[in-house]
Amino acid sequence: MEAEAADAPPGGVEAALSCFSFNQDCTSLAIGTKAGYKLFSLSSVEQLDQVHGSNEIPDVYIVERLFSSSLVVVVSHTKPRQMNVYHFKKGTEICNYSYSSNILSIRLNRQRLLVCLEESIYIHNIKDMKLLKTLLDIPANPTGLCALSINHSNSYLAYPGSLTTGEIVLYDGNSLKTVCTIAAHEGTLAAITFNSSGSKLASASEKGTVIRVFSVPDGQKLYEFRRGMKRYVTISSLVFSMDSQFLCASSNTETVHIFKLEHLTTSRPEEASTWSGYMGKMLMAATNYLPAQVSDMMNQDRAFATGRLNFSGQKNICTLSTIQKLPRLLVASSDGHLYIYNLDPQDGGDCVLIKTHSLLGSGTTEENKENDLRPSLPQSYAATVARPSTSAASTVPGYSEDGGALRGEVIPEHEFATGPVCLDDENEFPPIILCRGSQKGKTKQS
Repeated sequence: MEAEAADAPPGGVEAALSCFSFNQDCTSLAIGTKAGYKLFSLSSVEQLDQVHGSNEIPDVYIVERLFSSSLVVVVSHTKPRQMNVYHFKKGTEICNYSYSSNILSIRLNRQRLLVCLEESIYIHNIKDMKLLKTLLDIPANPTGLCALSINHSNSYLAYPGSLTTGEIVLYDGNSLKTVCTIAAHEGTLAAITFNSSGSKLASASEKGTVIRVFSVPDGQKLYEFRRGMKRYVTISSLVFSMDSQFLCASSNTETVHIFKLEHLTTSRPEEASTWSGYMGKMLMAATNYLPAQVSDMMNQDRAFATGRLNFSGQKNICTLSTIQKLPRLLVASSDGHLYIYNLDPQDGGDCVLIKTHSLLGSGTTEENKENDLRPSLPQSYAATVARPSTSAASTVPGYSEDGGALRGEVIPEHEFATGPVCLDDENEFPPIILCRGSQKGKTKQS
């Protein structure tokens, strides 16, 4: 759920805002700027709280946070081949890796971390950052399009299987095997995403007119939605709600579409005696005698609800989240703002814009507000090692892997522990266990 902001003249808003991404459960927003990056909490409509901000790495174009943990992954235009993994609340770097070409996208869940280059994908075990697999024989992927299920029990990965058609390769990130290929669209893919359980996969092509949903892992088509007919658009964001009842899509137009995942019943006896019911049955019957393209178009569901922006042509991403116990549509745009809409889950229609937040203003900075909202817990290892040390910290060589990942910088000795290293508190998962340089595993390639 990440987008790189569109190009803009030097000094403009978009020149300051480089990228933006929602975390896996849509509770946090990360933005990259020319100066560094910022993390925001999405717990309130009226107030946008800045959880963390850093200016240590300039010109950030990828920033991904792992759920609501303290782990954040950052890539900068100053070193586009290097991935940096930080524990932002401790202010320490966990590790960094360099690759053979520019990093285009990063995806992570509680089990896996993916690094996507134009012609390869690296699969890391997020607990110790060991490189498990390098997918080399993949079609050129100039946009770094890929998706990872946030459900770590399956960790399905999806990526384009062709440069010219909309074929999707479904890969199991746990067993490290290809599951199937899905012929999703005739045209090149523009967006793919999993639902929260990893049981559904949605896709859109570069035309942007039709969105399809497939079952996982068998790849059967479940739904087909029509975003529009009059014009082709560039789909910039595609995301399921956490309960998998809705799917929203944003593009370079002024409209964000929300689709409802429900199958209409085939028998409607209550409509038999009405004129509308009669005509509906006649139209459905007529589709059996129409050309395939026309028939498919008539059977495609339209948007259940829409959100309207007052501009078009901007890069943006959307998500569906529950904030203060109500469903909301959130749109982060390269114009430097976050737009929050009310969503009526029963009747749909036009979503009402209720709040606009500036992402580049001073805002409200509450570095540790997320911790304040949690019940007090026994002090964790993370809090213990954050204490200043009276002796000089020793270092050991950083972990490195073959197959494209080069040796990283040294990692402080205090980063290692005999037990799991918790990121925030004792209930947080996964533990990040840092690997010593001598604990290399064999890299698998395909």
